Amino acid sequence: MTTYSRKALLLALSAATAATGLAVTTAAPAAARTAPDAPALTWHPCAKPGGPAAQECAELPVPLDYSDPGGPQITVAVSRIPSDRPHARRGSLVVIPGGPGGSGVQRLTQKGAALQKELAGAYDLVALDPRGVGGSTTASCGLEPGDRYMTSLRSWPGPNGEITENAARSRRTAEACARNGGPVLRSFTTVNQARDIDRFREALGERKLSAWGVSYGTYVGAVYAQKYPQRTDRWVLDSSGDPDPQRVARGWLANMAQGAEDRFPDFAAWAAHPDRDTDGLRLAATPREVEPLVLSLAASLDRTPRASTAPGVPLTGNGLRQALQNALYSDSSFAPFARLVQAAQDPARIPALPPELAQPIRDQDAAIMVGVICNDVAWPRTPMAAYRRAVDADRVRHPLTAGLPVNVLPCSFWKTGPAEQPTRITDEGPSNILMVQSRRDPATPYSGGLKMREALGGRARLVTVEQGGHGVYLGNGNACGDRTVTAFLTTGERPAGDAYCAN
Repeated sequence: MTTYSRKALLLALSAATAATGLAVTTAAPAAARTAPDAPALTWHPCAKPGGPAAQECAELPVPLDYSDPGGPQITVAVSRIPSDRPHARRGSLVVIPGGPGGSGVQRLTQKGAALQKELAGAYDLVALDPRGVGGSTTASCGLEPGDRYMTSLRSWPGPNGEITENAARSRRTAEACARNGGPVLRSFTTVNQARDIDRFREALGERKLSAWGVSYGTYVGAVYAQKYPQRTDRWVLDSSGDPDPQRVARGWLANMAQGAEDRFPDFAAWAAHPDRDTDGLRLAATPREVEPLVLSLAASLDRTPRASTAPGVPLTGNGLRQALQNALYSDSSFAPFARLVQAAQDPARIPALPPELAQPIRDQDAAIMVGVICNDVAWPRTPMAAYRRAVDADRVRHPLTAGLPVNVLPCSFWKTGPAEQPTRITDEGPSNILMVQSRRDPATPYSGGLKMREALGGRARLVTVEQGGHGVYLGNGNACGDRTVTAFLTTGERPAGDAYCAN
């Protein structure tokens, strides 16, 4: 167990203790004059139903290739919610989405009102759609619809662990992306997203930015803080993965097997609790019966898929497994997954697939999801026999993920190598980072978060949160964690050392 793990587990700090600490940033950063060569932003209202009424949008031109800044330009969609308390404003807070493939503009719409309430006007809230996403310049691989379902892009092995179909799909995906993606697709990298954020900072006229990055957004935030340390103000990394530059997304995917094992007991306890009798969703008498039930049902659906409410899209074993992975992100998703399990068990019912599984992902969205992870780092040209052995072993160790985390992906057949070496995250830079991490996170498990903590060293403090799920701040209902992040962003106070938030 690492030093940081021992701290998080042995320092039995109370919720109140976690919210106290030293002030690391007290003075508001001075706004810089917009650089003479910074692009001008033309803002226009773009409020969406349910989102903040003051939300505005604009387009930011950025270089396709930063080594040729005067060359071809592409467009990045940006958004802001201006501070409603100008006297309290201290700068801009950039909301960095997860993914790869998450929309910052959409996340600002979803979280803007909550952030306004929490941060009391301290910031203009800003975000961008990374290149390749949403309103920004996109690329396409030209993939057939059958190759764009989540259960295809995620490369779930077939029944009994077969990977022949996975290998064939991964190869043709890589070939299609090489054939159709062009220079735009090749520009989809984490480091270019960090550069685009800094270009946005210039256009905003800010000397420094504060940030809240979630999931993959924590890696983007860490890369930005490594490349531009003196341009960071108060930096929050929420639900981090292992930043190992030799593996990057390959390591994140492999770690999901442990993440699912860490998190599933929360669902099992919920699904077996007597309260589920009241809402008709109790799956078993005891928590230990829930996992065998789900695994048995998935195996049955491997053999005989069930017709679903989505025409032509049956519920398969892998569909059930993917629905489980999605459900583990938040306690609020437990009930819909329990209903799916019940419907799949009942021959008289037709299961309703979750919307994200019922139809293919857009080709542009598939391109960004695949492009970033394959462009960021070179993946090994592993022989298929080695993949088969790895999948077989992982299915035994981690049956909930059935070999997915170590299976073959298009990156193994990618036609172009990384344009530059991945960024190594280090402890060099100001001590202005607050990490917040769930101990039972299905996507970025605690063990991976500790690797990010170790890499950042004295630059960071880690707040370990007992509530399970993915995405802690304003997401999974831990009041202590929320208070600690809010205090840091509004006052500059962090815990004096790594801290712990109980439920």
